[in-house]
Amino acid sequence: MLQTSSANKGKAPALPTGISGLRPAGTPKKLVIKAFKVKPKLPETYESDTWDKLKRAVHAIHDRRPVPDSLEELYKIFAAQIMIRSIFLYLDRTYVLQTASLKSLWDMGIELFRSNIMDDTDVRRKTIEGILDEIERERNGDQVSRELLRSLLRMFLDLSIYLSGFDPAFRDRTERYYRAESDRLVGGMDGGVSGGTVVARYVLHVEARLGEEVERCTPGVGYLDLGSKKGLVAVVETELVKRHVRVLLDKGFAPLMDENRMEDLARMFDLFGRVGGRDEMRHKFAEYIKKTGTALIMDSSRDATMVEDLLKFKSRLDEILAKSFCSNEGFANSLKESFEHFINSRKNKPAELIAKFVDSKLKSGKGVSEREIEGLLDQCLVLFRFIQGKDVFEAFYKKDLAKRLLLSKSASVDAEKSMLSKLKTECGSGFTSKLEGMFKDMEVSKDFMMGFKQSTKFVERLGSVELNANILTAGYWPTYPPQEVILPFELANAQEVFKEFYMQKHSGRRLTWMNSLGSCVLKAEYPKAKKELSVSLFQAVVLLLFNDSRSLTYTEIREQTSIEARELERTLQSLACGKLKILHKHPKGRDVATTDTFEYNDAFEYALTRIKVNAIQLKETAEENKGTTERVFQDRQYQVDAAIVRIMKMRKRLSHAVLLSELFEHLKFPIQAPDLKKRIESLIDREYLERDAKDATVYVYLA
Repeated sequence: MLQTSSANKGKAPALPTGISGLRPAGTPKKLVIKAFKVKPKLPETYESDTWDKLKRAVHAIHDRRPVPDSLEELYKIFAAQIMIRSIFLYLDRTYVLQTASLKSLWDMGIELFRSNIMDDTDVRRKTIEGILDEIERERNGDQVSRELLRSLLRMFLDLSIYLSGFDPAFRDRTERYYRAESDRLVGGMDGGVSGGTVVARYVLHVEARLGEEVERCTPGVGYLDLGSKKGLVAVVETELVKRHVRVLLDKGFAPLMDENRMEDLARMFDLFGRVGGRDEMRHKFAEYIKKTGTALIMDSSRDATMVEDLLKFKSRLDEILAKSFCSNEGFANSLKESFEHFINSRKNKPAELIAKFVDSKLKSGKGVSEREIEGLLDQCLVLFRFIQGKDVFEAFYKKDLAKRLLLSKSASVDAEKSMLSKLKTECGSGFTSKLEGMFKDMEVSKDFMMGFKQSTKFVERLGSVELNANILTAGYWPTYPPQEVILPFELANAQEVFKEFYMQKHSGRRLTWMNSLGSCVLKAEYPKAKKELSVSLFQAVVLLLFNDSRSLTYTEIREQTSIEARELERTLQSLACGKLKILHKHPKGRDVATTDTFEYNDAFEYALTRIKVNAIQLKETAEENKGTTERVFQDRQYQVDAAIVRIMKMRKRLSHAVLLSELFEHLKFPIQAPDLKKRIESLIDREYLERDAKDATVYVYLA
């Protein structure tokens, strides 16, 4: 009991002289604590009786029954507890803080609660299982009290048993839950829905699940401690993604690529990156490119549109790489390697088709602007970088360029020179030196013809014939087989006059006329109208025969022109069997036979005055194609021989395996080991190399 007392009880305190009897303001009273003279005594059963009353009251409230004891007595008990609590809280704030060996009421209460309640195995197990059951119900879509879960888990944290007691059990239950769910969902992917769609749905489901679990660990929203987040997310990612990476890729990657579903691919890329599955995804990406590209490149029925299809395929892959795979360097390298692999699986043909595609875009009359042409050329260069047989591309490009220049079929000289500049940047000046020489020849020829036309002496000798000639340097241009033809006097005279003029300027040089590349414009007078016929040199030679004869047999035409048989057949077909029937053929038909007769068609009519007759030489024949390919192979043999001699001259002695290995590194076109062995044998026969006397697998360079 607390009592106040004074040393002079009943008496007025003595005051200093000059001071009144009032106590100065603010002077505290003296507090003295004395023990009870008689110790208060409670009934012996007071504690047990009190707890029993409280227990009965609590159970009645939980069971929703009337409280059996007096509410007034319960109130007195509660008031006494409040008074006791107040006393001890005061001591907790003063006495306990000054005594290091004593625990605070909170800490002591927590320890007592943990040791007497939560350390009980059965109580802890039931509490944790109850919490986990509630969490599982929420995962299944049921509504639960997050506030209750938050309070319970806060209790676990306060008792310092969250990480040791709750978290391991929570992770184990989570692992089992998501393992069962993923096995069920992945196992059901063999239904009728397309693989791409079902995998895309699964990936969306995984994203949603991860979002839910992160939300459960978010302060203020969820109820789990933030420390659980990392382990929880790892468990979900492992069970839903990592365990099924191969299955998801096998079932869904190719369909998603085919359907161009970039958002779904981006989700897959992100999820696989979390579980270390991007390498497998990258391998699948490379496998898809090789498989799809090989199917495209090996389908000869698609040759006509192959380059356009390749450009679309490459553009689609680039877009997926940028938007779905974040321009990942590993995926970019796989794209490059895979594209190069499949485009070279069909030897030489892709290089030829790319050259033909460029030719078609650089020809005039294609209805595209220079900006569009420039863009297409840049795209073609992307494909050009992948092909190994660049010499094949060069050969066909060179042949097509020659026709464009000689027949004035280029859409734009600027576009031609732009392409040349791109090739030079890509492959070096050695690759384009001959192509640049072709342009130089055309410019020199133009200047030379201006000089010829200004020479009155020679122009007068031409008569009514107007001549324009291109002087070509043999080393720059494709090789054209010489074709003999008996020219009419006017044409033969024009050639001789020009040759004489040229020799005056450049004595000692030799001119060879390429008759297969010549073209003419003939003026024809028909009964109803005058026409101008734009024809090839061979067509002109045949038509001029009909100035003297109305009808000629195939044999007569052959004898009077000396044109090679197959060339003559093509020439006569263009004149008598095409849309424009300048000659009549007897008997009628699309094929020309040696027994046919040809007659001048004086009833020929056409709306236009200037008529272009289908020029057969503009169309590449199978023989031309084969000849171009054979010349490439011949050039490759020389390059292989030079590479072998260069390597052996530097190394002096090499084994067969090492020599082949170095050759594969040096040569820039695909070649097989047996072909290299043939070239080595050829050099041995020509005494550039010899076999070692003691080891036949070793070659020795002969100086």
